[in-house]
Amino acid sequence: MKLFFTIIKSDYLQRTRSYTFLVTLCISLAVAYTFIPAPDANYSTIKIGNHLGDYNSAWIGYVTAIMTSIFLSLVGFYLVNGSIKTDIHTRVGQIVASTAISNFGYLFSKLLSNFLVLLTIVFIVFLMSILLFFSYNEGFSFEIIQFIKSYLFITFPAMFFIATLAVVFEVFFGKYSVIQNVGFFFLFSALLIIPASTETQFELDIFGSEIVTYQMENQVKEISQTNELPSLNIGYNIAEGQETKRFNFEGVKFSTSFLLSRIGWMLLCIVSIVIISPLFHRFNVKERMSIKKTTQNISISKTNNEVVLSALPKVNINYGILPLLKTELLLLFRKGKRWLWIVNLIGMVLLEALPLKIAFQIVLPILWFLQVNRLSELTTKEVTNNIHYFAFASYKPLSRFLVSQVLAGIVLILFLAIPLIVRLAFIANFTAVFSIILGSIFITLLASTLGIVTKGKKLFEVLFFMIAYANVNAIPFMDYFGGINHSLGYTMKLIITITVLAFISFYTRKFELKRL
Repeated sequence: MKLFFTIIKSDYLQRTRSYTFLVTLCISLAVAYTFIPAPDANYSTIKIGNHLGDYNSAWIGYVTAIMTSIFLSLVGFYLVNGSIKTDIHTRVGQIVASTAISNFGYLFSKLLSNFLVLLTIVFIVFLMSILLFFSYNEGFSFEIIQFIKSYLFITFPAMFFIATLAVVFEVFFGKYSVIQNVGFFFLFSALLIIPASTETQFELDIFGSEIVTYQMENQVKEISQTNELPSLNIGYNIAEGQETKRFNFEGVKFSTSFLLSRIGWMLLCIVSIVIISPLFHRFNVKERMSIKKTTQNISISKTNNEVVLSALPKVNINYGILPLLKTELLLLFRKGKRWLWIVNLIGMVLLEALPLKIAFQIVLPILWFLQVNRLSELTTKEVTNNIHYFAFASYKPLSRFLVSQVLAGIVLILFLAIPLIVRLAFIANFTAVFSIILGSIFITLLASTLGIVTKGKKLFEVLFFMIAYANVNAIPFMDYFGGINHSLGYTMKLIITITVLAFISFYTRKFELKRL
């Protein structure tokens, strides 16, 4: 039992002390601040028809709990995923395997450490929601029970599910990070679009948001005196001159069956760990090396001690960037399983075959997100494989080596978008073509900059998932490739952002080289 708690403590401290966790926590706080718009803001996060709730404890508590459940589920998987892989690389797993702890004990400890990492962020957001109540206080009394109920019954079980899902995905797809990343993207999207309108369906809602929004809709329906439920909008909705009305939301009455279902979800997660425990490899992972066996006898012949220099082949020295660019492109194209390129080719065919709007706004961001595993290691693979001293000692490591990595990433992204670029060029929509080029530069520089700054790939995976999901759902201010028409000013802001990313990437790597 002592070893069990030691693994949880060590894993939790290791991840919460990382730079990636700190940055993710700051981003979560910044996003949580926007969950409750200021009274004079021109957007809303949860809107029922043309009604918004009064800023009382119930409204702020439940809205922030719902948004946290969805938002943190979206990014939390990428934050906690990979803990077993880390133990393999650090050789800690082999030490754990030699102890008396069972497979279930180890996997359950990973589940709990994942859960604690997510709960740390939830607790900070919880405090932020209370702070927002007092900041936007409209004369309502503070009811702490409304905040506790909302987070306890809505957010906590959702985080437990995400923590479990990260462990399950690692056990089944440990060697295939791209399957884990892309698989969760589609699973998360599917879970969000499943509607729920009955008590039984509320119990199947893992995020716990449907029962809350349903009661909000019913309350507005009674106020409006209509027979139909008003439309519900969850997300960042810009109000363009729309008149909104206020109503007093008094909280949610949770049924006994719903509360039991939340406990049932958590028990089901534990049962899933019990089921997959026998399938866990327990770190019996052999690093495979291809050794060519030959049946020919190797004859060792004596050679002269003197070496004739004139007989040696002439060395061709090339200080250009093209050899490095070719090498980086080969590394990108050869990374991962070959069958994954079949998926990429299908995506390219869809860019050509589907209607232009669907291809531009949905297929392209998903196709680019499929390359998350390639882009995330664009500037981190040298540190990961411990060859950075050798790589950074190359001729002109900034103007040749770093630039070749960025150019290779841009070429890869643009190559995948060729069918769409050709279609847009054929109809003379060169503005959209220019936007796609800018988008490829932006996402490559984002991967490069975050990789150099954090020396890891977690933060980029989290942000790229957020960006891809926002673009699929047509959120305008997250569009980075022109999928939604934008003004010249928006394009200029994107160009400035690209310039800033390039500046940070270049000078951070330059500072890093000076310290070596």
